Amino acid sequence: MIIDVHGHYTTAPAPLAAWRDAQVAALGDPTRAPDPAGPRISDDQIRESIEANQLRQMDERGIDVTVFSPRASFMAHHVGDLATSTAWARICNDLCHRVAELYPDRFAPAAMLPQSPGADPATSVAELERAVTELGAVAVNLNPDPSGGHWTSPPLTDRSWYPLYETMVELDVPGMVHVSTSCNAAFHTTGAHYLNADTTAFMQLLQGDLFADFPTLRLVVPHGGGAVPYHWGRFRGLAQALGKPEPEEHLLGNVFFDTCVYHQPGIDLLLDVIPATNVLFASEMIGAVRGVDPRTGHHFDDTRRYVEKAGLSPQDLVAVQERNARAVYPRLDARLARQGR
Repeated sequence: MIIDVHGHYTTAPAPLAAWRDAQVAALGDPTRAPDPAGPRISDDQIRESIEANQLRQMDERGIDVTVFSPRASFMAHHVGDLATSTAWARICNDLCHRVAELYPDRFAPAAMLPQSPGADPATSVAELERAVTELGAVAVNLNPDPSGGHWTSPPLTDRSWYPLYETMVELDVPGMVHVSTSCNAAFHTTGAHYLNADTTAFMQLLQGDLFADFPTLRLVVPHGGGAVPYHWGRFRGLAQALGKPEPEEHLLGNVFFDTCVYHQPGIDLLLDVIPATNVLFASEMIGAVRGVDPRTGHHFDDTRRYVEKAGLSPQDLVAVQERNARAVYPRLDARLARQGR
């Protein structure tokens, strides 16, 4: 089985974006507020949006199951206030739940949080609990920068985040550290902000001792870890200078990386530097990079091709493509087990 741990509902039916546009417009004109119950989207509209897009490409690429969360750039936590984000998160999470209900063998839902700049992270606990216990979410997206590229929040090791971590540990769900849209013109959303955030989050974790307090907390750093594998020697040297253990000892019991890296040398480097037990298959399809590489004739984000050409042993290949995901995402494993898989 091949499990993709990083999918977003980037092809959601048009009424979702229209509802969001109305919600944002109402920030300046309350008379334009949309129906608080959310957009009206039929099951047929969901099927049309999924079958011609994500599901078709999953079938073409041999991906069996995708962990499916709301579109990352749509989270846009910097827009409005906590009430704005709370309503938006609830609607987006409900929609991903519906996708997983319509295609239970192919998608498992993951949730976004109603984060907001300056809001106590504890305010996201209620939606985290609802998404997991009521909607069946197997993971949560954790935004280390709700400000959208201005980095006004404390680092992930700050105790203000602890109520969220306590709930994640209690519910036994991992967090994917994933920012949203950049509203800072200096940082392109997918080409800079995402990769900067991956690197920044890893360095925050390296500087702290978060996992001494939460030894069973699991965090996934996406997009191959940003600059982390490429600069592993730098991080080892910084750990030494900070009086921390080697990164393998300090972090890799709790921190994992995905394979959203869109060329063969990048995947080769990731799998050469990071132990195979800490790498989870992912493509972020359909996501930031949708085109076909003219050098190969295949989509840039067809990451299965790279992983299977990276020279892994058969045991490590199974670990990367399935076994690690089932270990890091125990609620996904339980969901699959209930299906007899």
